[in-house]
Amino acid sequence: MQRRDFVRLAGAAALGPVAASLACAGRRPGTWARYDDAVVIDALASPIQFNIPQQTLPLTESVLEHVRASGLTAVNLTVNVRATDDASAFANTRARIDAWKREIDAHLDVLTLARSLGDIHDAKTAGRLGIILGFQDTVPFEDDLAGLDDFHGMGVRIVQLTYNVRNRIGSGSLVPEDTGLTDLGREAVARMDELGIVVDLSHCGARTTLDGIRASTNPVGITHSGCRAVFDHPRSKDDETLRAMADGGGVLGIYLMPFLNPSGPPAAEDVLVHIEHALDVCGEDHVGIGSDQGIVPLDVSGDFNERFEQVSARRSALGIAAPREDTIPYVPDLNHARRLETIASMLEARGHSAAVVEKVIGGNFLRLFGDVWA
Repeated sequence: MQRRDFVRLAGAAALGPVAASLACAGRRPGTWARYDDAVVIDALASPIQFNIPQQTLPLTESVLEHVRASGLTAVNLTVNVRATDDASAFANTRARIDAWKREIDAHLDVLTLARSLGDIHDAKTAGRLGIILGFQDTVPFEDDLAGLDDFHGMGVRIVQLTYNVRNRIGSGSLVPEDTGLTDLGREAVARMDELGIVVDLSHCGARTTLDGIRASTNPVGITHSGCRAVFDHPRSKDDETLRAMADGGGVLGIYLMPFLNPSGPPAAEDVLVHIEHALDVCGEDHVGIGSDQGIVPLDVSGDFNERFEQVSARRSALGIAAPREDTIPYVPDLNHARRLETIASMLEARGHSAAVVEKVIGGNFLRLFGDVWA
C-alpha cells in the first residue's frame, strides 16, 4: 500500500476532540464491560506523540482531555535524552525528568508520579494517570554507574539496556554482530536489581537479550516488542527468548508498530495475532501491551508526510532506523485514546476469559513491577 493510501485510511483518526478520537474507521471502538474497573498499563507510551513529534511541553488541555478519556492507569514514559554539543546525556536527561515533573505538579488532578506499586494503585483509585519514568538507553550513565543511583533517586524505575545500536552495556537489535552483555553491562544489571529497577530488553540484540535475562536476578521486561515467529523482524523476539523471559517471570509487551507485518499498515488483527502467539509461547501471566504510541492519536493530516520524511531521514542518518520504518508508525484502527479497551474487547470476542484479558491489558505488568520494585 502506498503511503498516500495509508494516510487516507487513517484520516478519520486524526487529532481532534476526544469524541473524534474515539471514532475508528467510522465506528466507535469496541467497549469492554470491565475496562473501567481494571488496572490498565501501557508499558511504553506517552501522553503526547513522540515517534513523530506533534506536541511539546507544556501539555495542552486537549492532551489532558485525551489522558482523562483513555482509562489508562499507568504508562512507562521514556525520559532519557542524548548528549548535545553543550550538555551531556546525563544533564539533558535530568532536565527532561525535571520538565515532566513540573507537568505532573501542574496537573495533579490528571497525572501522578509512579515510583511504587502503591502509587499505581493510588492512581487507579484517584482516576489519574501514573507516570513511570523510564529509559530506552543506558548512555546517560554508561560512563559512571553511580549515575544509575542518581536516576533511581529521581524516580526512574525502568531502564532499557540498549537502543538498536551498540553502547558500553551491550548490543542493540540492529548491530550486525551481537557480542552480548559486556562486563559493564553485567555490573549495571546487578545494580539495577539491587535498586529495584526493571531491566528492559526491548531494543536489545538477540544475544544481549538472552544475556540480560540470565544476568538479572529479577524478572525482566521486554516492554515493547513482538513475536519473531509471526513476522521476522529484528525488533521482535524469537520463541526461545520469549520462553526464557517467561521462565524467569518476565513480561512481554506487544507494540502497535509496523514491525508486526510484512507490508502495508498493520491492523488490529495483526496485534491480536502477536498477542495470541505470545500467550501460547509464554503463558497468560507473561504477556501485556507496550504500544509505543502517544495517548493523543496520531494526526496524519496537513504536512504530516513532510515531517514524517524528516524524522525518517534523521533516524536513518543516525543508524537507528529499523526495517519497515518507512511505514507510518501506528495501527490506524487503534488510533484512539482507548485503544487498550478495543484490544480487550477483541480478545474477549476471540474467546479469551475476562481474567486473561485483565492480565494482558495491565495485570501482568502490575505484577512484574511489584516483583521488582519491592
